[in-house]
Amino acid sequence: MQRQLNATTLLSLAYVGTQGHKLLTSLEADPSNQALCLSLSQPSEVASGTGTCGPNAENGPFTAANGTVIQTARQPFGPLIQSNAWFATLGNSGYNSFQANVRHVTARLEFLAGYTFSKSLSNASGYGESVNPLDHNERSLSAFDMTNNFVVSYNYELPFDKLGGPRRLTQGWRLSGITRFSTGIPVTLLESDDQSLLGTNGSGPSELPIDTPNFSGGKLTFQDPRTGQPYFDTSTFSQETLGVLGTANRRFFHGPGLDNWDAAIEKDTRLTEGTSLEFRGEFFDAFNHAQFILNYADYATGPTNFGYVRSANAPRIVQLGVKLLF
Repeated sequence: MQRQLNATTLLSLAYVGTQGHKLLTSLEADPSNQALCLSLSQPSEVASGTGTCGPNAENGPFTAANGTVIQTARQPFGPLIQSNAWFATLGNSGYNSFQANVRHVTARLEFLAGYTFSKSLSNASGYGESVNPLDHNERSLSAFDMTNNFVVSYNYELPFDKLGGPRRLTQGWRLSGITRFSTGIPVTLLESDDQSLLGTNGSGPSELPIDTPNFSGGKLTFQDPRTGQPYFDTSTFSQETLGVLGTANRRFFHGPGLDNWDAAIEKDTRLTEGTSLEFRGEFFDAFNHAQFILNYADYATGPTNFGYVRSANAPRIVQLGVKLLF
């Protein structure tokens, strides 16, 4: 729906939704039999002096306490193939959004402001991410989901020419930029210690396991990364029970949001009828506001790392340039 508010302003409102089916994903081809591995996980359950089945040790062979030799805990390919993923068209996704934008154009000012409120759910986000081999339809937030996204771009001819004085000094000044405020991308939870005994570490192009920690529920109580504390309440998570996948959804909350201003100031000076000089100063992250990143949270990295923000986008960058046009 579009509505012209006045001669210079146009409002647009829209619903946008998409569905994806039979998308290319990765699937662990030879997962471990959790129950079998668990039955061989204690020294008393195997022959004396032989190895036990356990995290990252499902390949075998194993000798049970009664002398039975079990070549491997992996199925269906057994010892022929260890942890390895193949491509399968098992991906399903759904995206729904409300979108609004306002466009305003006058002699001196032009801007386009857009806002999107959306949610994207999928069982695997894009190339390389593995689906759960025990439940192909298990869904979570897509890795690129952003609940709120507001972006405004603008170009304003500064009115210095109205102050009088030499035209070459007062004309041709412009301020432009792009400002963005948005929800951060979801935090991907994982547990790389293979407590589930499925043996999916290093499987597929992304090499991320499907294991996640247990989640007890409750408020996550997000913290400003500047405090030096975990971004979320890590006490609500615990290690997977041996032989059982964790209860936490792969992605169900978002990381730190974005608050970014990119701006430029320009000056065009006419030298002759066919020649002009352009000066441009560009400021990326003009206010040097830290844009924190927390893409992954691996419970197996321990309490001093799990949930902590360790990286950020580049700080303020300034570029100056002069261009001669002829």
